[in-house]
Amino acid sequence: MNDRKLFFKTNMTGFVLGAVLLGTVTGCIGYVDGPRAGVYVAPPAVEVGFAVQDDYVYYPSYGVYYSSSRRQYAYPEGGRWVSQPAPREVSVAVLHASPSVRMDFHDSPEHHNAEVVQKYPKNWKASGANKNQENDQHGGNN
Repeated sequence: MNDRKLFFKTNMTGFVLGAVLLGTVTGCIGYVDGPRAGVYVAPPAVEVGFAVQDDYVYYPSYGVYYSSSRRQYAYPEGGRWVSQPAPREVSVAVLHASPSVRMDFHDSPEHHNAEVVQKYPKNWKASGANKNQENDQHGGNN
């Protein structure tokens, strides 16, 4: 019978110590007692995530832009701009094998298309000296 009382006391002591430890570890909330002006000031909002700038490559032969950050192809169609995961009327392999130019803007191609089309017409080819700089090297798995 003494063994049972000793066992119970040991288990009770272990239980109490475990509960105190658990409460200490999980209940560690700081408390500061400051002036009580009756005004609550919310902590500053923290935005989680990050912004990714669009980066476009233009394919003059097809009038198509590709954004590697969005993994989308953008082009005008029927008087409006569309953005799709695949280009229109051409396979990805054929498109990527055609001449391409990295664009210097980071917003919608719609805002720059008139200037881009004028500078890089459908029959545009990269010059020999600039070919490596201007050809698309985005290496996407599309």
